[in-house]
Amino acid sequence: MMENYLTLLEESLQKKIQVLEKIQAYNLRQQELFQKGNAQLDRFDEYVAEKGALIEELTALDNGFEILYARVAEELKDNREKYARQIKNLQELVAKVTESGVTIEAQEARNKQLIENYFSKRQRELKNIRTSSKAAYDYYKNMNNTGQVTSQYLDRKK
Repeated sequence: MMENYLTLLEESLQKKIQVLEKIQAYNLRQQELFQKGNAQLDRFDEYVAEKGALIEELTALDNGFEILYARVAEELKDNREKYARQIKNLQELVAKVTESGVTIEAQEARNKQLIENYFSKRQRELKNIRTSSKAAYDYYKNMNNTGQVTSQYLDRKK
């Protein structure tokens, strides 16, 4: 029975690693979108939705792992020698999960910076467009004399 639980724990961690690798792949795709400079925001939204589904799957795996581990934790502590090989495998898998988590955090931080830079650049471009449009409108107004103020001093001599 205990062997089955340990096998389930290993399988859970392996699935978690696979999900984390998929998240890393989506992070790389997002990075490529914003590095090109002309990001396709609809594709970015698709990637975010896909990552959201993967994160939900990851949360479910975490919850299942914790519940299962709670069942076997006492037995593992009492019989460390008996299950030493499985415990070592679990520790290696947990280390891989942790490493993947750190990698994902770094990717997310880089992507956040890329996205902020992208939107900051777009905001500056819009400001320049508004400034140019206003200047063109003011020029047009002046050329048509619509913005001219009539003289307030009248010569009353006749």
